[in-house]
Amino acid sequence: MHELLNIELRDTEWEYTYTDHDRNIARAIVFDDEGKFYFVNTHRDDAFGKCSYIETSGGGVELGEDLEEAIKRELSEELGVTVEIICKLGVVSDYYNLIHRHNINNYFLCKITSFGEKHLMPDEINDFHLTTAKLTYDEAVAEYEKAEEHKLGRLVSARELPILRYAKEIMDELS
Repeated sequence: MHELLNIELRDTEWEYTYTDHDRNIARAIVFDDEGKFYFVNTHRDDAFGKCSYIETSGGGVELGEDLEEAIKRELSEELGVTVEIICKLGVVSDYYNLIHRHNINNYFLCKITSFGEKHLMPDEINDFHLTTAKLTYDEAVAEYEKAEEHKLGRLVSARELPILRYAKEIMDELS
């Protein structure tokens, strides 16, 4: 059994004024039989600025859901996949000072068992222009490093690169 990661990060990109809400989030490192990884590719132009980057699929845990129900729902909605949860990877606590939010990101390692239809929410289509990115491990690392050219990309990369690297270690041990 592996240790759960517990990472605490601060937003050093935008000035801290106050935090007025926490968001409990379920996220996943998702892979297929070929060892390819699946992410959402986001293109946005909003208060955070104009940027494109990858991030793990996932989202807010809804009232009455546990974390495993939430991640399975989010992966179905955003990637159109059904998954087997291999293990929990850990928790990354981070902040978005610009919107006064504390994120509690619960990460899982999930293997795709089947593909189906995506069910994106209107904001995911119209505001974030979510698409699926299927990448090798090295391609994913390069995408996160490229995202570091933008303020929001640096926050996302700081949160997700350690999780991706840890997931890859676990996958290598399992194979």
